[in-house]
Amino acid sequence: MGKKQVVKKDTPVEKEGDKVVAKAAPETKSKAKKLVASGILYVKSTYNNTLVLLTDKKGNALLSSSAGAMGFKGAKKGTPFAAAKVGEVLGEKAADFGLKEIDVVVKGVGSGRESAIRGFTSKGINILNIKDETPVPHNGPKPKKPRRV
Repeated sequence: MGKKQVVKKDTPVEKEGDKVVAKAAPETKSKAKKLVASGILYVKSTYNNTLVLLTDKKGNALLSSSAGAMGFKGAKKGTPFAAAKVGEVLGEKAADFGLKEIDVVVKGVGSGRESAIRGFTSKGINILNIKDETPVPHNGPKPKKPRRV
């Protein structure tokens, strides 16, 4: 008697006499990885987190990560150590893309600004230039009214 074989509906089926045999699915070609020679690394460092985004020269996103995505929680997300770990992980993945050189754009006033860049370059990728685009208010918010007692 033997066990009955369960055949899924989406798999091709072949009949051999009274037995039903499932064919192996045809092998699909894996998508070739995009090879990029140069790119732009955006580092947004706030007091609470550090976000890092890697794009090609046109601005199409290739990789992104943050301290929160790495598993850091609470106040530890805003530390330079967490930012360095994010940079290292993205640096390893960027090396798989064949990345040789990057431009860096930094935004924010957090403590992970420099350490994220250092972690990224530790994987052997050259920096062409670093640009600071931290938003600075020209006049700031309207001050409070004077207190009347």
